[in-house]
Amino acid sequence: MRLVFGRPVVRKLILALAVFLPALLYSQLQPPPPKICGSPGGPPITGTRTRLKDGRHLAYLESGVPKEQAKYKIIFVHGFDSCRHDALPISPELAQELGIYQLSFDRPGYAESDPNPASTEKSIALDIEELADNLQLGPKFYLMGFSMGGEIMWSCLKHISHRLAGVAILAPVGNYWWSGLPSNVSWHVWNQQLPQDKWAVRVSHHLPWLTYWWNSQKLFPASSVIAYNPALFSEGDKLLLSKFAFRTYMPQIRQQGEYGCLHRDMTVGFGKWSWSPLELEDPFTGGEGKVHLWHGAEDLIVPISLSRYLSEKLPWVVYHELPKFGHMFPLADGMADTIVKSLLLGDQPLQAS
Repeated sequence: MRLVFGRPVVRKLILALAVFLPALLYSQLQPPPPKICGSPGGPPITGTRTRLKDGRHLAYLESGVPKEQAKYKIIFVHGFDSCRHDALPISPELAQELGIYQLSFDRPGYAESDPNPASTEKSIALDIEELADNLQLGPKFYLMGFSMGGEIMWSCLKHISHRLAGVAILAPVGNYWWSGLPSNVSWHVWNQQLPQDKWAVRVSHHLPWLTYWWNSQKLFPASSVIAYNPALFSEGDKLLLSKFAFRTYMPQIRQQGEYGCLHRDMTVGFGKWSWSPLELEDPFTGGEGKVHLWHGAEDLIVPISLSRYLSEKLPWVVYHELPKFGHMFPLADGMADTIVKSLLLGDQPLQAS
């Protein structure tokens, strides 16, 4: 039996498809709403939090000596797919000896900090400043940031340099589209990525509205960093993975949804900045502080070339290149103490073996 459709029926069918297909596509591109900690159906609040002026909360963790007794107050900014528990592992002995107070916090959308739907490269710097004020750290404090948190150090130097006593930038992620980067430098770093990461980063920069779908679909490989691809770890990193990959709190890191933490990290970190770190001037012209940049020469997650170039063009940055280390060098035995002593006591550039 042959079915014959009249023209009116065909028109209605085409119209229905024209409405249905875009709606279906739109629904696939939209990330699910975040599961806000403490909200109905959301994860519980288990840590200490502070409320910001816009109503968002940041969860934080204090370590070292009590801040009232501290000689040095440090805020640590964690990296991609991490949280407040991933603070720099400063030894208790050094903390006591020098009088170090360390404050780490969940960046917006991670673990128990509320997402920031209006997040920008500037907003996180202002969040850090407000966090310091809420916890009464005083007019100046030290900053340390690792990986994606390292990139944030440049934003802090741009927007809140008047609050900083010194800065340590550890294996910082870079933005391939920063103005002032020569094409040979940016292309060299770009081509050291895995093909799937080139696409993930390209989407984050040019099509940020597609970032959620790109990293959640199953048609082809998305970000290898999100997937913990073993190819990204150097031989040195593999020796340190036991300190990072099997963290008991890992399920909490993405518990509010990947879009508000991982994907927003990508769209901000690799987004369109209106300025470049290459435009920054020395914030410590009076010699009252220093900016230290640390990078492992065997880093496969964040290739070292960009840090080398930045250190050459910013002579006020104290550069430490670690020849036999990869991305995870801050976890190496004794390395955290070495980094902190260099920041606080003004040690000279280190070429670790």
